[in-house]
Amino acid sequence: MRISGGSELGAAAALALLVMAPVAAQAARHHAAPPHPAIAAERIGGAGPWSAYLYKGGSGPVCYLAGAPEKTEPAKFRRRPSSLTVTHRPKENVFNVVNFDAGTTLKPGSDASVDIDGTKFDLFTKSDGAWSRTSDTDKAIVEAMVKGRTARFSGTAAKGPTVTDSYSLDGFTQTLALIDKACGVKR
Repeated sequence: MRISGGSELGAAAALALLVMAPVAAQAARHHAAPPHPAIAAERIGGAGPWSAYLYKGGSGPVCYLAGAPEKTEPAKFRRRPSSLTVTHRPKENVFNVVNFDAGTTLKPGSDASVDIDGTKFDLFTKSDGAWSRTSDTDKAIVEAMVKGRTARFSGTAAKGPTVTDSYSLDGFTQTLALIDKACGVKR
């Protein structure tokens, strides 16, 4: 799989990049996880380290963008590739669902956070994922990422240290525009 900008991802990393949030945590917020890539999600473009996807399912279109961090810390702590997604499900009236996949199980009951150029948002965790508690916070996170340069996710591993992932937001706005258009989202 090739992401715009020329970087090559291995098959395992690409699969991990697309298989996002655990269904249980999303269901708790009345959202379902982005579809598995084997269910015909179509890449519709991207910019920088970000890729946009469209899945046409029985419950209507699902549009999402996915990106991998440019830096993960601590460097010697072993975990799967981590990722960040933003998902729209217009038929369910669900938009801007932000999910961080830490690539490792996070400490049960712990919180996580994302800092976007000095603006911090608190997140709840379940298994290896982290989400905001409200749709208003999801929207605020996306708006901050549109204006920002770097998003820095931080969470505590269940068996290990605090993990930190730094995402470049170069190309995020353009990729968001692709999923907005595909799912009819007006900003």
